Amino acid sequence: MIIPTLQRLKFGQSIREEGPEAHLKKAGTPTMGGTIILMSVVLTALPFSSFILLNNSKPIVNSDLFFLLFATLGYGIIGFLDDYIKVVMKRSLGLTASQKLLGQLFIGIVLFWVLIEVRVLRIDSGGNSKFIFNVDIPGTDWTIQLNWLYLPLLLIMMIGASNAVNLTDGLDGLLAGTAAVAYGAYAIIGMVQSNYTVAIFAISVVGALLGFLVFNAHPAKVFMGDTGSLALGGGLAALAVITKTELLLPLIGGVFVAEALSVMLQVLSFKIRGKRIFRMSPLHHHFELTGWSEWRVVTTFWCVGLFLAGVGIYLEVFVR
Repeated sequence: MIIPTLQRLKFGQSIREEGPEAHLKKAGTPTMGGTIILMSVVLTALPFSSFILLNNSKPIVNSDLFFLLFATLGYGIIGFLDDYIKVVMKRSLGLTASQKLLGQLFIGIVLFWVLIEVRVLRIDSGGNSKFIFNVDIPGTDWTIQLNWLYLPLLLIMMIGASNAVNLTDGLDGLLAGTAAVAYGAYAIIGMVQSNYTVAIFAISVVGALLGFLVFNAHPAKVFMGDTGSLALGGGLAALAVITKTELLLPLIGGVFVAEALSVMLQVLSFKIRGKRIFRMSPLHHHFELTGWSEWRVVTTFWCVGLFLAGVGIYLEVFVR
């Protein structure tokens, strides 16, 4: 129902001319399908992970679910605005880089405030309020106390994850599959930590992504657009914060990290040496141009993501 609606509204994807030539035939494929994913997550997570909890017969907001949904939907709104400007208003650039960054920073700062208010605020012996932010070292019992330094870490995580996931959305089914694997890892971690809000939220995203993948696998009938990719990145970083696995996020999301690093290294190499490291960045395009089929690139990246997620689960569940 939604895909035909996107087609009637002419919400078609425009393809970059500098991208692989084989992708030009995808022009016009309906985009902004991330709205489907977000609606599915909200409609699934809210009923099964009560937004309102009772504490001594007093209703309180489920802060974990609020945090996860605010991060996901907040970044999804930024992506939606970017898609809307590009697709509906026919402005190819969408939001400017500075506008995106300001929106991402604002959401990150709000999330930091939420953490202070509901998770880490403490009252010392003198009756004064203070907060303590600790970061766990994977595979050990060690922690690092950051306090205010947690704010730049949180912002780097939120902005870095959302942009890295966004860069991965370049082949049919690539992001939907790799994100489903990463969210599946956090569903397992949530279950092990007995944080069922995290588990239900992550499973909701996995279910939405697998359903979306039916229509997004090659040849794709719909793309998720920035609406979906930015939201998925924000939600993934939020899960790492809630589960205290901040330093495991680059491992569980290793495919996204590799995609982002390939772009950064390509730009730096060209500016410094005047030469490119890869045939094209992000990394998935490099493999395409070496002769790999689109499906081979996608399934290989899925397998790599599954392996890295497994290592992350092992470090959190069995070594810690």
